[in-house]
Amino acid sequence: MEYVEKASQVFLETGTKFPRSIIWAMGIIKFAAAKVNNKLGLLDDDKANAIMEVSMDIAKGKYDDMIVVDVFQTGSGTGLNMNINEVISKIVGERYKIKIHPNDHVNMGQSSNDIVPTAIRMAVLYETQNKLVPAIKTFIGKLKEVSLSFKGIVKPGRTHLRDALPISMDMEFQAYLNSFSNTLNLIPQILRNISEVPIGGTAVGTGFNTHPDFPRKILVELNKITGLDLTHGMELSRGMRLITDLTTLSGILRVISLDLIRLSQDIRLMYSGPLTGFGEIDIHQELPGSSMMPGKKNPVTVEAVMQAACQVIGLDYSNTLASTLGELELAMSFPLIGHNLILQLFLLTEAINKFSHKVLDKITVNKEHCKNLALKSPALVTVVAPIIGYDNATKVAERITRGLTLEDALKEIGLSEDKIRELLDKIMKTLPGFHL
Repeated sequence: MEYVEKASQVFLETGTKFPRSIIWAMGIIKFAAAKVNNKLGLLDDDKANAIMEVSMDIAKGKYDDMIVVDVFQTGSGTGLNMNINEVISKIVGERYKIKIHPNDHVNMGQSSNDIVPTAIRMAVLYETQNKLVPAIKTFIGKLKEVSLSFKGIVKPGRTHLRDALPISMDMEFQAYLNSFSNTLNLIPQILRNISEVPIGGTAVGTGFNTHPDFPRKILVELNKITGLDLTHGMELSRGMRLITDLTTLSGILRVISLDLIRLSQDIRLMYSGPLTGFGEIDIHQELPGSSMMPGKKNPVTVEAVMQAACQVIGLDYSNTLASTLGELELAMSFPLIGHNLILQLFLLTEAINKFSHKVLDKITVNKEHCKNLALKSPALVTVVAPIIGYDNATKVAERITRGLTLEDALKEIGLSEDKIRELLDKIMKTLPGFHL
């Protein structure tokens, strides 16, 4: 494999290889191209059938050990395309004793400039539709279940990490349920944009050096095999010179990660304790949290999810910079953004699935503890402030902070027993889930 041997001398050698789904997509494209070229009378049956069989083997992962070029290579992905071409040529020669040229036959009617951008979009579409979206839907369903099961359970509200008015436990989760649902709704539109692939545009988007029917026919074959509903946009060169459709998806993954980190932070705070922290919820952990302190249980899955989310956010920044690389007819960062996006999708899918089944499925609430904490909040004086005045309410809050009950604090500022009883009744009625 002459090209690959030379490429290893000039590409970086970091050991960073292309993800399985991108190699799958490349194999599918080579299969479809050979089939179409055969139907168009450009490739004889023997050569076409041999290329198709080996291409499908590549799609299934049989020759992954031979796809050796580094992700950090030429920005068009020519290294990946030629690596695939040469593997197919080599295997066909060994298996069928047919002389196949990697460029003339395997790469017929194609260019790295349209094949690699198409393969990356195919891989991204597959991973998003078949793995990430189902994971998010399950996650949203679990959030809804948790929210409904915690409805009316009173807990302290906190702003600036200081005591605030009580809220219900389900409200803690409803905000995230709404946000994740809204973000999920953004995905279908960007997937429609990503599904507009440049295959058939060859080197610069004009389709030069390929049969005029090739672009339409190969889309038919690709959709028949993958079910991805790939299309051609108004301008084939768009998918070659711009990757903003891919960076938009990356941005959506960043947003999901940000909300995931915030939810994780809140859960860690509510789980803190058991005796010296908030202690409002329990997550039944299956793993010891400390190698030194017996019985200590830490939110290990939550912390693993947070780290994965940070990695997704970091990769998004890399993608943002990558989208600026290139000029005129070609973007110059397809290998990098392809690698990054597939890794982002894998990390988020894994993180969200684990969060659903190892965290949300296992949360229980310390109901009475939450209620007692809520009733101790100095912010409860907010309810009586309109009646006793802001200055008196401030004095009451200061006394509660020093350890007095609300009732005793109200007595100290001179309120009558009847008035205090009336105010306490009003406070109870303001608490979510409580009705006298």
